[in-house]
Amino acid sequence: MVNNREERNIKLIIAYDGTGYFGWQRQNDKPTIQGMIEQKIGLMVGKPVSLIGAGRTDAGVHALYQVANFRVSSRLTPPIFLNGLNSLLPDDIIIKEAEYVPFDFHARYSAKSKVYEYRIHNQKLGSPFLRHYAWHIPRLLDLKAMEECLEIIKGPHDFSHFCTAGDRKADPVRNMIQADLEVQKGNLLVFNFEANGFLRHMVRNIMGTIVKVGLGEISTGSLSEVLESRDRRHPGAKAPPGGLYLKDVRY
Repeated sequence: MVNNREERNIKLIIAYDGTGYFGWQRQNDKPTIQGMIEQKIGLMVGKPVSLIGAGRTDAGVHALYQVANFRVSSRLTPPIFLNGLNSLLPDDIIIKEAEYVPFDFHARYSAKSKVYEYRIHNQKLGSPFLRHYAWHIPRLLDLKAMEECLEIIKGPHDFSHFCTAGDRKADPVRNMIQADLEVQKGNLLVFNFEANGFLRHMVRNIMGTIVKVGLGEISTGSLSEVLESRDRRHPGAKAPPGGLYLKDVRY
């Protein structure tokens, strides 16, 4: 049994449907993923606890594999937190794993890379079952042109053009380790992006531009131009949040 006075660092793996939440980060007057989980941990240990997330997903964005950690002095073990939180949390938030980790582990700063995926439902008629989970585009997309866009953004780039105002003080250079497209059954297009870090709304801004290329509204050369322009004034069209998922965090 853990000494009640010994502070321990506990890591959680979390999956959630972000449809009904105003993003990850706690807000005083709105429901958020972080706020909801912190509240339930607090009920279990009898005091406030601060939960650190690997990434701050926005309102309506989902997570297949969010990583978080919190420090607490408690006799409750990770299996107890796993079972207890899943019994207390609403059905749209699931704790997949819980474990002790070294005290210096930090869900955000210890991460080497993050993986996001973006889903597009590309057929004439939409689906009522996908309306919160994929961007419905009824017009046929040029997949070859979109894959050319993915090749363009691979590697280290200054992603200033795809940076939202909230991140304009951040270093805009990111290394896009991987960017690819998988075509799944039912005309579902899944775009995967792995980078050493992401700016706020970066994937959604990139996807908005790639879709414009896929619709023939701009050329692949236009993507190269805006990428090289480093123009922060006009980040371009932003894809809807429901198609975006935090897929993995790698350490």
